[in-house]
Amino acid sequence: MARLYSLFSSSKGNATYIGTLQSGVLIDAGVSYRRLAQAMERCGLAMSAIQGVFITHDHSDHVRGLKVLSEQLRVPIYGQGKTLRNLIDHDAVSASAILQEMNQTITLADLALTAFVTPHDTVQSCGYRVQMSDGRICAVCTDLGHVTKTVEEALTGCDLVLLEANYDEQMLRAGRYPPYVKKRILSNVGHLSNTDCAQQVRKLIESGTTRLILGHLSQENNRPALAEAAVANALSGLCRGRDYLLEVAKVETSGEMTVF
Repeated sequence: MARLYSLFSSSKGNATYIGTLQSGVLIDAGVSYRRLAQAMERCGLAMSAIQGVFITHDHSDHVRGLKVLSEQLRVPIYGQGKTLRNLIDHDAVSASAILQEMNQTITLADLALTAFVTPHDTVQSCGYRVQMSDGRICAVCTDLGHVTKTVEEALTGCDLVLLEANYDEQMLRAGRYPPYVKKRILSNVGHLSNTDCAQQVRKLIESGTTRLILGHLSQENNRPALAEAAVANALSGLCRGRDYLLEVAKVETSGEMTVF
């Protein structure tokens, strides 16, 4: 049975493994290869289980460990065309890396992965919709300033969604970040707030999604309890544990997984 392991999830590093104990895929590699291997081991996973790496975009908290990983594991690395070219130009992958542009659905490790465009302040950014061989679907969607029609269509119908809840707006506005950084985060190509995430979660549950993971929380401008409370408020009238399952991704896994 396929599982989702949120290995790392924060503004400082992101990596998600989807698959079985034997084989699966990695979405992003935003921490060192050593830390990634340690997290995989805590989950009972061998690095050899990774059959391919899918990159959402080229910001360091999503590709920091990619160069060493591409040297250690001879597996294909998938991403949008501009993202891959930026990785090459900035020496973020090894010269021998197997790079493949994400311009169609890719079938790998009994999974079918499709990229969808997300609005973020980089050359290109995407999320991934992942379908299992038995028809179940999950999605990983972080680093987006707002939910577009494209994003909403990609998430609708998923059994499980890992969705960004990056910041609490009050914490961000009162926080120590300089004005230009706050403006960037709040923009339509920045990050998704707890409130905006909660509104989308309500739509997802009403369309059949039953499992939600809140991810990519800012350690500076958010707290798990605040993100959960925002979602709970948006889901008034629904019963947690009966109508839906909700969790918040840890900054670094201690071995958790989500079966769906």
